Amino acid sequence: MIKRDIEEKLMRLSKKYPVLTITGPRQSGKTTLCKKIFKNKKYVSLEELDNRDFAMNDPRGFLKQFGNNVIIDEIQRVPHLLSYIQSIVDEKKNSGFVLTGSAQFELMNEISQSLAGRSLVVKLLPFSLKEVKRKYKKRIDPFEIIIKGFYPRVYDKNLDPSSFYSSYVSTYIERDLRMLINIKDLSVFQKFLKICAGRTGNVLNLISISNDIGVSHTTVKKWISILEASYIIFLLPPYSANINKRIIKSPKLYFYDVGLASYLLGIENKKQVIRDPMRGFLFENLVISEFIKYRYNNLKSSNLYFYRDSHNIEVDLIYENGSELTPVEIKSGETISSDYFYNLKEFKKIFSKKVRSLALVYAGEKNQFRTDTDIFSFNSLNSLIDRL
Repeated sequence: MIKRDIEEKLMRLSKKYPVLTITGPRQSGKTTLCKKIFKNKKYVSLEELDNRDFAMNDPRGFLKQFGNNVIIDEIQRVPHLLSYIQSIVDEKKNSGFVLTGSAQFELMNEISQSLAGRSLVVKLLPFSLKEVKRKYKKRIDPFEIIIKGFYPRVYDKNLDPSSFYSSYVSTYIERDLRMLINIKDLSVFQKFLKICAGRTGNVLNLISISNDIGVSHTTVKKWISILEASYIIFLLPPYSANINKRIIKSPKLYFYDVGLASYLLGIENKKQVIRDPMRGFLFENLVISEFIKYRYNNLKSSNLYFYRDSHNIEVDLIYENGSELTPVEIKSGETISSDYFYNLKEFKKIFSKKVRSLALVYAGEKNQFRTDTDIFSFNSLNSLIDRL
């Protein structure tokens, strides 16, 4: 079993908060992690029909059987249970509830109403590159891991990625999302998922997606929100700092797990990745998602942006640290080219007083620390992330 970076933090924080809520996508390892680090707590899953029935019809009786030291899995299945947990927490200050959920739209709304100030909410995504390398202790091929992705079951059970993602899409994404939105024609939603994968690393254009799948702009906007709330995609906002009005205002679309995006694109092996027109966008997605995981694993919100203006100056990732900025260019090439540095230098001219350093991440092997730019191979990505 691969050790998670967040383990010690969760154990420590569980002693400081009466309720610890762990959210994240389906199959990101929430249940496994909770059972591992909270061995003294009872466990119950609301995915099981009899448990869900009990909790819905007799919430007080359901909670009474566990006391106040329990892991309740998939709490979003019975969200009104949170108000009863609130009563227990208010009465017994040393409660030890651990809740997990994979649908933040329902869960966060209920928590904000019932457990405000009583619960710490933590996001657990699939494995990070750092976690995978901790176990395998070898060079990771970026184009192979673009196919494999980072979902724990692929590693723990040594599953074929295509088989895993096929099951994941049909079992979790389609089933869960159909419970939340009224989809009359599932094939339209399946097409929507694939189109989103094809827009990975691109500025979100709702009208274009709407035209491609033949549904309204409003429907596309709703579906995008649902994918966000289910931890399938995230939207990277543009950086502006109000310097001028030339900045692109729409966010970029990325998948939390690049393996899922690859599957939806029909890419099944390394050769296909290397030849595919989406190669650069998928590598970009791979790198940016690692920055997101680092932030979440350290219990921090995202401080990540991209930059693009009307003069076509574009930087893939802007890492904001207080008043300082670190622009990061991401290139899927395995050989460093002089044109990789152009946008970084132009960005520095615009934000000269704020730029801390310039960084480039590429798919090659060697690190270089030049006078004006630090260059990191994909396998040294964590050296860059850890120092920011």
